[in-house]
Amino acid sequence: MTRVREPQRMSNPYGVNSRASGSRSRRLDRPNIMLICVDQMRGDALSVAGHPVVKTPHLDELAGQGTRFSRAYSATPTCVPARVGLFTGQSHERHGRTGYRDGIPFTDAHPVTMQGVLREHGYQTQAIGKMHVFPERSRCGFDDVRLHDGFLHFGRRFGGRNLTANDDYLTWLRRQPGMDAHADYFDDGLGCNSMVAFPWNRDEYLHPTNWVVHETLDWLQRRDPTVPFFNYVSFHRPHAPFNPPQWAWDQYYNGPRLEPPRGEWVQDFEEFRRDNYHQTVLGRLDPESHHRTTSGYYGLISHIDVQLNRLFEGLADLELLEDTMIIFVSDHGDMMGDHDMYRKSVGYEGSAHVPMIVRAAPRFSSGAPTGAVVDSVTELRDIMPTVLDAAGVTIPETVDGISLMPFVSGNAPSDWSRDIHGEHTHFGQSLHWVTDGRRKYLWASGRGIEQFFDLEQDPRELENLINEPSRQAEIDHWRQRLINYLDGREEGYVADGRLITGRPAQTERSDISALVS
Repeated sequence: MTRVREPQRMSNPYGVNSRASGSRSRRLDRPNIMLICVDQMRGDALSVAGHPVVKTPHLDELAGQGTRFSRAYSATPTCVPARVGLFTGQSHERHGRTGYRDGIPFTDAHPVTMQGVLREHGYQTQAIGKMHVFPERSRCGFDDVRLHDGFLHFGRRFGGRNLTANDDYLTWLRRQPGMDAHADYFDDGLGCNSMVAFPWNRDEYLHPTNWVVHETLDWLQRRDPTVPFFNYVSFHRPHAPFNPPQWAWDQYYNGPRLEPPRGEWVQDFEEFRRDNYHQTVLGRLDPESHHRTTSGYYGLISHIDVQLNRLFEGLADLELLEDTMIIFVSDHGDMMGDHDMYRKSVGYEGSAHVPMIVRAAPRFSSGAPTGAVVDSVTELRDIMPTVLDAAGVTIPETVDGISLMPFVSGNAPSDWSRDIHGEHTHFGQSLHWVTDGRRKYLWASGRGIEQFFDLEQDPRELENLINEPSRQAEIDHWRQRLINYLDGREEGYVADGRLITGRPAQTERSDISALVS
């Protein structure tokens, strides 16, 4: 089902002069495109989506100016494979990355990228912030990268490489007043996968979130004004460490304490439980620790939200707002204690469901709907074809994502019907799921655990219906959908038309792993 609200035509909320780029540059015949990607933000963590605690007024405003895709997913919900899908416009069946693994040369494995195609067609392409590719300085089709990946264990510990050479934020930080040559992202001791949380202990302008916006505004002033730009603005947060500025921390720590949902099925993966462990992926934290974790996480989201307002106002000041398409998305979510799980890698809503907002460039899409909400299933692979479609560039045959421009432009197809397959290696096995946004079937390859959820009636996935007699025909239908996706895979997950348990799980297809030296 597709639900689209169109209360009004797109207008200019910032009062920018209608000359668009005006005296700063000639008017271009193609839109600028800004893709904003955050790391590990849940799809429900927007106040416009009805979250009971999180406040995101500026993202809400962006959604009110364009289209929010309420059933967007990350099919491989960790940083590395999710960004492969984002950059290539491919499903994991096509790009071959089915788990988290560092050290695979990105350009060798994935030569055709969204930014590379745009660059070939006259766009100036710039990345600022997190890339999470290997080697870390790979441009992957961008003209230039200003890099901050956060605390990457692989980049810090392997190969004898210089840490500062792979982190422009760290180089900048050490040049700031009061900092010395040893100042580090990790000085407060908060881990990049830890649930320990407390406020940022430096001046707010030194926070990596502020740095990304500072660098973006600086680049926008230095760009080539004679060509359109594609700007990838990539925040490391709200991924841990959970250390927002004090004001953002206080906003949630002093607010309501929410109990996370816990399904009656949480014992399905009980052998992996580690309660009260600060880096747990399955385990229960004591109530105070959990509240501190969520306060830090939500605080980081609010911090990003206000910095995005700074960025949007900067676009307006530079007379670029009307000419620029803005897309907001996250690479994956975070379970945040749902069903006693933290972090990502699983197919449940907290991990796999992501926010996705697209605001067309007003000068190029005067009739685009505003405040629209689309309930059809979308995925990160759809970003590349959407961007290329908006830029008037032919979509390469390598892409199997689908352009969302018909929705964004107000020409939503009435017959849209789709399901997606997601997977990730986790808990020592391969976890798979298939969903159309209304139903979800999950299968774990280790012992063959099966789950089935009615997301319309049970959006928090509390009741596993796999043994419900009245649902067996429906469950058989969804099981067969997964079999169809997995049939012929080299892991051997399907034989004689049945799902096979106990097969060794792979983080990537064998031709991809062969690229590792």
